[in-house]
Amino acid sequence: MIRFATVDVPKPELDDERVRQWIAEVVAGCGYRVGELYYYFCSDEALLDINQRRLGHDFYTDIVTFPLADEGDWISSEFCISLDRIAENSRTFGRTFESELLRVMIHGVLHLIGFDDHTDAEVAQMRSKEEECLKLYYNNKTIN
Repeated sequence: MIRFATVDVPKPELDDERVRQWIAEVVAGCGYRVGELYYYFCSDEALLDINQRRLGHDFYTDIVTFPLADEGDWISSEFCISLDRIAENSRTFGRTFESELLRVMIHGVLHLIGFDDHTDAEVAQMRSKEEECLKLYYNNKTIN
């Protein structure tokens, strides 16, 4: 089950069913199954508060991932995503808001299935996998 909700912002315009199918396809393609994935869209300030209270981090970020269970090949998590960060990053990196939002949404999933981004090599592998996933969503079209 994949669900979308908002905290203190309007829900971003997405084709919810297409996004659900895409996420499930990525998860299955990596050898896992979707348990319960909850995406909460919020503002910078709301995510900063969550980051401070729950993780002790005092900085803005685009996504915070809270795994819910470790059940074999099932993945379940809550994802809190700042739409303010998505908008700023899309401008900074010259991407559409939608493609940056999808990138961050799948980034959280990729963490759950074992991808990390602590070293330069891991970052390169994560970015490559994000691009591969975005191409899948956009039916192998070039994206920006």
